[in-house]
Amino acid sequence: MRLVILDDYDLASEWAAKYICNRIIQFKPSQGRYFTLGLPTGSTPLGCYKKLIEYHKNGDLSFKYVKTFNMDEYVGLPRNHPESYHSYMWNNFFKHIDIDPNNAHILDGNAPDLQAECDAFEKKIEEAGGIDLFVGGIGPDGHIAFNEPGSSLASRTRLKTLAMDTILANAKYFDGDLSKVPTMALTVGVGTVMDAREVMILITGAHKAFALYKAIEEGVNHMWTVSAFQQHPRTIFVCDEDATLELRVKTVKYFKGEH
Repeated sequence: MRLVILDDYDLASEWAAKYICNRIIQFKPSQGRYFTLGLPTGSTPLGCYKKLIEYHKNGDLSFKYVKTFNMDEYVGLPRNHPESYHSYMWNNFFKHIDIDPNNAHILDGNAPDLQAECDAFEKKIEEAGGIDLFVGGIGPDGHIAFNEPGSSLASRTRLKTLAMDTILANAKYFDGDLSKVPTMALTVGVGTVMDAREVMILITGAHKAFALYKAIEEGVNHMWTVSAFQQHPRTIFVCDEDATLELRVKTVKYFKGEH
């Protein structure tokens, strides 16, 4: 496990974007060999997406032979709703790059059979050869995707009921009105992300500090689902100084001396 600590949000975003960019370029994707990338939503990855768009516009990075799989989507929110994750991904990332829309996979929260939709998503990942790099964020309660506290660490893509902490955290996107926030979502499982060849978790801000402490300094615990990635052979936690506030000085010094 690596913990990369940058001074602030912008530098953490840039480090993550450079890492993704380098991974894609080194892979040398082509018509018969796509790079597969797992992607998150929320406020944390926005800076990283902005940088990736910049690299694309500068001619340094192409997504022509990249397939993406998003972590989650709300259930029952119209696809064109401004807060759906379809809207988020297109507005903040996909429409600014050269990805083929057929290669950008997002769960359909309005599918007639939600379990069949989840099973088909797992199958698409399998058919793409698995995920090369899964990028994620975490909630203040330590969840990855919508794998809320208490989720199985072996879980696959499925329907989940959102925890009240998550609904409260997402209310800011819905005019602060809790009644407008969807209460269910489709999400990849912890096991789905664990199957990726490499995982990068973005964690920024003091409000995520306790979650980072739980994720890396305490044991693996299904009440803090991101802690499962302690057991992944290639995990990188990318954070800013504020997110390290709950860590022991010894931990911070060790990882700061590493790179």
